[in-house]
Amino acid sequence: MTDINMLFAPTSVEGLPPDVLGELESMLRLHSISPTELFFKWESYSLKMGSEETVLDLETVRMFKKDVQDSVERESRNKHQTKVAEKRGVTSATPRTVTNGNVFGMSVISLLKLHLPLIAVRLDGLVSNTPVPRSRVSANGSNEKRKGVFDTPSTAKVSRHDANGISTVDGLHGTPFPERLNPGQILESLNEHLSVAEAPVVPFAEPRVKPALNTDYKKFSYRPMGMRQSEASEVLDERIDEYMLLIQKAHRLEDSTFGNPAAQSTSEIVAVGRIACDTPESKLSASSIMLETSRRMGAGIRVPLRVNSLPSYQLFPGQIIAVKGTNVTGDSFTVSEILNAPLAPLASSKPEVLEGINARLGVTEDDSSSQPLNLLLASGPYTADDNLDFEPLKAICQKAEETAADTLILIGPFLDTEHPLLLSGDFDLPDLKSVDPSTTTMTTLFRLWISSHLQALASAIPNIVILLIPSVRDFLNRHVSWPQDLFKSKQDLGLPKQARLLTNPVTMSLNETICGISAHDTLYELRQEELVGGITADLLARLPRHLIEQRHFFPLFPPNNREKLLKPGGEQEKLATGASLDLSYMKLGEFISARPDVLVTPSALPPFVKVVESVLVINPGTLSKRKAAGTYAQIALQPRLLSEEEQTKPSVAHKVFQRARVDIVRI
Repeated sequence: MTDINMLFAPTSVEGLPPDVLGELESMLRLHSISPTELFFKWESYSLKMGSEETVLDLETVRMFKKDVQDSVERESRNKHQTKVAEKRGVTSATPRTVTNGNVFGMSVISLLKLHLPLIAVRLDGLVSNTPVPRSRVSANGSNEKRKGVFDTPSTAKVSRHDANGISTVDGLHGTPFPERLNPGQILESLNEHLSVAEAPVVPFAEPRVKPALNTDYKKFSYRPMGMRQSEASEVLDERIDEYMLLIQKAHRLEDSTFGNPAAQSTSEIVAVGRIACDTPESKLSASSIMLETSRRMGAGIRVPLRVNSLPSYQLFPGQIIAVKGTNVTGDSFTVSEILNAPLAPLASSKPEVLEGINARLGVTEDDSSSQPLNLLLASGPYTADDNLDFEPLKAICQKAEETAADTLILIGPFLDTEHPLLLSGDFDLPDLKSVDPSTTTMTTLFRLWISSHLQALASAIPNIVILLIPSVRDFLNRHVSWPQDLFKSKQDLGLPKQARLLTNPVTMSLNETICGISAHDTLYELRQEELVGGITADLLARLPRHLIEQRHFFPLFPPNNREKLLKPGGEQEKLATGASLDLSYMKLGEFISARPDVLVTPSALPPFVKVVESVLVINPGTLSKRKAAGTYAQIALQPRLLSEEEQTKPSVAHKVFQRARVDIVRI
């Protein structure tokens, strides 16, 4: 009962109501699962429902119980049908003798026709003369839905029109955006005592934010899908050796202290390696923990770890750790202590640099009423699954205009490969004279649906800075792997001159503030794979701490199995995109020299803002959920005023977590 209350009601003193608690305990007994697994099912259920407020009351828990039961019965039926088919010797597709170019009863030409529309969309702009399906024109001259002219299998349509003429996706019709609940409501705040950024009476004469890249973006233009096994092995090995040097320096250890954990010995040593599972397809457990050594210290051998004597631990595959212990039997390494991970230094600047920024912004040393910097932060998707109106994107641009935002940071996906309508190719083209169905490409749609709103915003606020970070789920980015290169030229996409294209991930400076941003949902994957023992910290603080301690935007290896990720558009037969990790260039995901002042990690987990190891961690949520409107983050950043003592120091920390007010707001 204590575990259930800690998971489902961590902030409540009294815990869950008795009737709700009774239903949850009943589910534990009925399905023979742990409280943690039940909590994961509850979070998945909340994400699937996509409601504005998912309150755990008696009615909701009974609906949740029914949903879990239906899921178990469905899995049971599928397993039964599979067994029956195997007994009868029935398969879903019987191979036939290949004659006259036929494969499985289909001609090669038919197979090419079946896949050519998808190939045409995904290779938009990569090859010349790419065939584009024309949209049909009805008798009254209007464009009908854009469909491929090629043969397609007889399956149910993904989209349809309801009685009101609204384009919807089967089973995914949600609340219309204009009818959303509580727009502008603040869900969570940090440093509420600080003032909110407001529009100035007189517009500023020049941009107040000057972005500067701390990332060598030229290295991101590597050729994807060209990874070599030898290069990947060297990168993984090098991270272990580099971590050992950090441990040695931080804990002041001698070279003789380190040893090979796979070698039998009664002497206590310190071993450094990467956490792995003994079976790649299984989830990490206390009995399946392996430590993978480097070639230098252990010839790359994996040895089982025994962590039973530790009071607490938080481990995940790919995590690089230093452990102290012995291997008496030669079969396993018994851990007595996990050494604390050394943190990167805090971001800092010279006093004269900070004074120069304050002078440019018109801030004096005794000025406590100056206008804070106004930053808006949003992450895609930017439209719900049942339409392509991009109303949330239009709303965030209007909010930036109303508040005269200094910077608008938009994180992909923009044109989402997991959007049901884009995925099927069954959607309406805009009814505009400039849109020719025979020549329309994804670039054209980006200009119409994305760039048009940003152009209007830039015209209203000429001094705004707009930053765009891609996602591996973006249709238009040629780079399909992570780390990911930036979008192609602004001119092709029709973006305003105030827009700036960045890589994924990216480390950059906004004036003095160091920001680290990654579009990939690392936190959700970590939550799926993490193994926790003993008393641990809050989940939403613990997960970003892994990134900070590992000094990497994606420390998980191997990436999460795509079958464990949220299904695109709620369709069970399709798999999520996943990380598409390119190990050869994994170093591009490392933090650069120091901890960022602000770490932005968009995630399907509940949006939050927290201070973790003096780093301001923000999950803005998604601007649009599958069935409802989402959230964004607004940052009001006060100037960094220096004391007399700080003015004499060689460098001073930025302390953004103390002078930034952050609000998580409903769009």
